[in-house]
Amino acid sequence: MQTTSDAWSRVARRIRVPLGFVFSLVYFWLARPTKISLVAATLVLLPGLVLRGLASGHVQKDKQLTTSGPYAYTRNPLYVGSLMLAGGFAIAARSWWIVAIMLLMFAVIYIPVIAGEERYLRQTFPDYGDYARRVPRMLPRFTPYGGQQSAYSSARYLKHREYEASIGCLVVLAVLVVKVIVSR
Repeated sequence: MQTTSDAWSRVARRIRVPLGFVFSLVYFWLARPTKISLVAATLVLLPGLVLRGLASGHVQKDKQLTTSGPYAYTRNPLYVGSLMLAGGFAIAARSWWIVAIMLLMFAVIYIPVIAGEERYLRQTFPDYGDYARRVPRMLPRFTPYGGQQSAYSSARYLKHREYEASIGCLVVLAVLVVKVIVSR
């Protein structure tokens, strides 16, 4: 039986990317970057990109429960990395409206998506319950989970097209740099 949260999780999964493009227009309109805010943002963006890249090179979607690499510390390193990216871009924009919209989008879109993914993982992988009890959803643990280990794979990184996050960050930063130059 499909619950309302299952239905919304599916809708949220489908609309999150198109909604992100709409948000980007609002973001560029409201953003008031400075040289300092761009430098500070980059210091938050880079670790977020690295975390997402490492997670992408470990995850084997639908094949096995990934508990190695960043997944040994948090169940959702891709989302933690995305939150770091959002935080970096909020710093760059210097707008409380942008922060409010980002928080609303996380609550309405990403929390249901994460819940839906967890239901799927629980149904698909018998070990997920033990993993979920030992590894926090978002905030990383200090010691790695001792599950199965697999090495980072650049082929998985490329297969998941995680490099698109880096390209997207560069494009957004370039637009913000232009906005700083034009506003002088």
